[in-house]
Amino acid sequence: MDPQAFIRLSIGSLGLRIPGSALNSSKAGIHAFSSPCSCEIRLRGFPVQTTSIPLVSSPEATPDIHSIASSFYLEESDLKALLTPGCFYNPHAYLEITVFTGRKGTHCGVGVKRQQIGTFKLEVGPEWGEGKPVILFNGWIGIGKNKHENGKPGAELHLRVKLDPDPRYIFQFEDVTRLSPQIVQLQGSIKQPIFSCKFSRDRVSQVDPLSTYWSGSADSLDIDTERRERKGWKVKIHDLSGSAVAAAFITTPFVPSTGCDWVARSNPGAWLIVRPDVCIPESWLPWGKLEAWRERGIRDSVCCRFHLLSEAQDGAEVLMSEILISAEKGGEFFIDTDRQMRQAPTPIPSPQSSGDFSALSPIAGGFVMSCRVQGEGKSSKPLVQLAMRHVTCVEDAAIFMALAAAVDLSIEACKPFRRKLRRGSRHSL
Repeated sequence: MDPQAFIRLSIGSLGLRIPGSALNSSKAGIHAFSSPCSCEIRLRGFPVQTTSIPLVSSPEATPDIHSIASSFYLEESDLKALLTPGCFYNPHAYLEITVFTGRKGTHCGVGVKRQQIGTFKLEVGPEWGEGKPVILFNGWIGIGKNKHENGKPGAELHLRVKLDPDPRYIFQFEDVTRLSPQIVQLQGSIKQPIFSCKFSRDRVSQVDPLSTYWSGSADSLDIDTERRERKGWKVKIHDLSGSAVAAAFITTPFVPSTGCDWVARSNPGAWLIVRPDVCIPESWLPWGKLEAWRERGIRDSVCCRFHLLSEAQDGAEVLMSEILISAEKGGEFFIDTDRQMRQAPTPIPSPQSSGDFSALSPIAGGFVMSCRVQGEGKSSKPLVQLAMRHVTCVEDAAIFMALAAAVDLSIEACKPFRRKLRRGSRHSL
C-alpha cells in the first residue's frame, strides 16, 4: 500500500511574557494569568483555531517544547494553494497568531472586549513543500506595536513552529455499508481493492466465533422487534484472500429511552470492535468499544464516543474520541491526540495481529484516523484516512475499517423510532 503525502504543521511550546505584570511568585515561573490570555491561529484556507496561552513570569522559564497547542494537516493541494501568489494586496500566505487578554463573549448581557496584545506572522515559503522535517521557528519574539516602548521590552511570545511529514492511507467504501461493499485504497485517480465488507442484520450464529461475545438467542429479527430496538447488526472486514481480519457488532441494542422515541445519552447503544487472536485460530480479541446516542436540539446530532480497551488490565477503557456528527448532514469522526487528548496523552495499543504494541506519546502523537460519513437517509460511502505510522500490516488498517463501518451504521441506528407502524407499511431503519 502506497500512502499519500501529507504534512503536519504544529504550533506548540506557547508562552507569553509581559514585563511588569503583577503575578504571584511560582517555582516554575509559568502561570495561568487571572485575566486569561488566548490566541487565534490562522492559516489561509483553514478554520481559525483558538487556544489559551500560559503567562511566564520567570526570565529563565521556558514552556515545554513537547506541548502542542494547535495542528494543521496539509495535503498536496493545500500546499499548492498556499504557495500560489494571491491578490495584489495579499500576495503571500502567512501563519498568523494573534494574542489577546480577556475572554471573548458577554457578561450580564454586556459585550466583553478582548485586548489585543500583538501578532506573530510567519510567511509560507518553499520549504513547506519539500516534505522534510523542519523547525520554522523556535524561541521568544517581541509582538505588538509597543515592542520596545520607552526603551523597555514589550510583550514577548514563545512558540515552536514545526513541519513534519505525516503520510496517510486513504480508503473508500464503494457503496453504503449495509450493501456489503468493497473497500478500495485511493491513490490519486487509481482505486486499488484492499478489503471487502460483509454486513449482516441477523443474530450471530452459534458456529460463528463472534457468538462467544453475544448474549441472547440466535432467533432472526422481525419487523416488530426492529421497531422497538436495533440489534444484531454485524460487520466483518475480509482481506483479498477472504480471511476475516476485523469485525464490529452491536453488543448493547439501540433502544428508545423512557418517555421518548430516540436513543439517549443515558442509555447509548454500543459496538464492540474486535481483531483476530493469533494464538487461538478462529477466535477474536476485543480492541475497542464505540458508543452512540442522539443529541436533540435545533439540529439533531449523533454523538460517537470511542474507548480503547486495554489488554494490560481486564476491563480497562481509555477514552480516545467523543465527536458530534450532524444527523442531517453527516460529518467527520476522528481520533487525534493533538485535538482531543492534549492534557492526558495515553498509550494506544496497536491493533496489529502480531500482538505488538505502539504508543502515542505527546511527541509521536497527533492524527490517527478520520472517517467522513453522510447524514440520515443519504447514500453514505465512508471515506477513511489513516496515518501511515499506525499501520505496519493489513490487519492494522482493517480494524479501523471496522470502526468506520460502526460509526457509519450508528447514524442509522440512532434515527428516531416510530411508535406505531401503519398496517401493511414497511419500517425504515
